[in-house]
Amino acid sequence: MTENTVRASRPSSRAFPPWSLLAAGVVAGGLLGGAYGVLTPPSYTATSYVIAVPADKADTASAQGFAQAYGRVATQLAVLGDAQVWAGVPVKTLQSSVQTETSPDAPMVAVTATSPHRLQAADMANAVARSLIRHANYTKADTNVELLQFSRALKPVAATSASSKVTGLVGASAGGLLGALVLLVRPRRRVEEAAVQASVPGPAVAADAHGQL
Repeated sequence: MTENTVRASRPSSRAFPPWSLLAAGVVAGGLLGGAYGVLTPPSYTATSYVIAVPADKADTASAQGFAQAYGRVATQLAVLGDAQVWAGVPVKTLQSSVQTETSPDAPMVAVTATSPHRLQAADMANAVARSLIRHANYTKADTNVELLQFSRALKPVAATSASSKVTGLVGASAGGLLGALVLLVRPRRRVEEAAVQASVPGPAVAADAHGQL
């Protein structure tokens, strides 16, 4: 065995240990995730509830059906056009910040608004709920269903967005997972490279073989 073959099969003493790549991924991911949580402004969520009430000529099933319909039209331009005046924000802000949800078991519509400002979140949710009630009750004589305010949105106490600690942990987990995936590929490449280097004779071995011939 020649000196070149021994050098090819011997690992480099300067190579980093395998776990260092995993640690680097965890640290880098944690730093990036924590920075994202710090730099991203917090968001606050407030929810207002309205309920559909049947009249004498209607039943609960009718109220349930109209509640589903009102939930779909709550974010339409006709409703948001009036709500923007009470909320004090443009229609585009309401379109991107307000969502509605209906219940399959109760004739109720939840109007949820998200904003970087606590009071603005509550104002937007209440404004859209108020506008929805107004538009729905225009036709209550025909639908025999009245929409009423069930619960007003209150100023949120805590932010609903993830804190920097949570985003840091998520980033660290993602970085660690990425580092582990790289480690699964690295050893296979090293073995293949070592096998190729060991199969190729060095200059001295090639010269000896040629001399013997």
